[in-house]
Amino acid sequence: AGLRGYREAEAAGDHGAAEGIMAWLAGQPNVAAAAKRFAGVKGDIDHFGALSFLQGVLIVLRDSGHPGLLVVLDEVETIQRVRSDVRDKSLNALRQLVDEVDSGRFPGLYLVITGTPAFFDGPQGVQRLEPLAQRLHVDFQTEARFDNPRAVQIRLPAFDLQRLCQVGCKVRDIFQQHASAPERIAALCSDGYVRELATAVTGKLGGKVGIAPRIFLKKLVADVLDRIDQFPDFNPRQHYALTIAETELTPVERQAMAATDVDEIELEL
Repeated sequence: AGLRGYREAEAAGDHGAAEGIMAWLAGQPNVAAAAKRFAGVKGDIDHFGALSFLQGVLIVLRDSGHPGLLVVLDEVETIQRVRSDVRDKSLNALRQLVDEVDSGRFPGLYLVITGTPAFFDGPQGVQRLEPLAQRLHVDFQTEARFDNPRAVQIRLPAFDLQRLCQVGCKVRDIFQQHASAPERIAALCSDGYVRELATAVTGKLGGKVGIAPRIFLKKLVADVLDRIDQFPDFNPRQHYALTIAETELTPVERQAMAATDVDEIELEL
């Protein structure tokens, strides 16, 4: 009913009702009663309703010919910084979701939960809820090269320059497939140039490869690939010089950015 109401509101040009219905579908509180009436729904979406909705989405995807749905819960370590009661409730919700997936309630769903080692191994994360810790436990005592990719938990190797270049080349290849001038992309943005750009970005960030991917890919696509595709006479080796402004960096990236002038070096007096 909610999806049908959203579609009808969009078709009728009633964007206010459509936004209200979408907010209701997202589980937001205090949705206008008019939007609910338009869609013919009542009340709010709780935990059980959300899981039922997920089942419905999977059925729609299956009947539409799609193999399934990938759901990524990213940076779940942030729940370590909330109140203890909210943290415990969140951990239990993760445990319930893992159990529901394992029981086969959501055929076609692939659930990925990402977090820092502190979340999985620390006292304020997974280890705080014993049933969840038992379900996610994996023995990582062996060498990383023997990690089981089929295990319930996998550890990601640290980013290095080689992996950063591989990501950059993959993004370039995808961009090239949809570009209006793929031959110029191939000629002017070679693997060698991608490596040079990755090295330059990493150097600007104090050599810390682990925090470089975001800004590196942003520069690669917006400053290099887009320009090669749009301007026939643009050559990145001749017409582009890497610059990184503090305003485009996150606090972590800004902190890592190497000082380029003696006035930027903070001294403790």
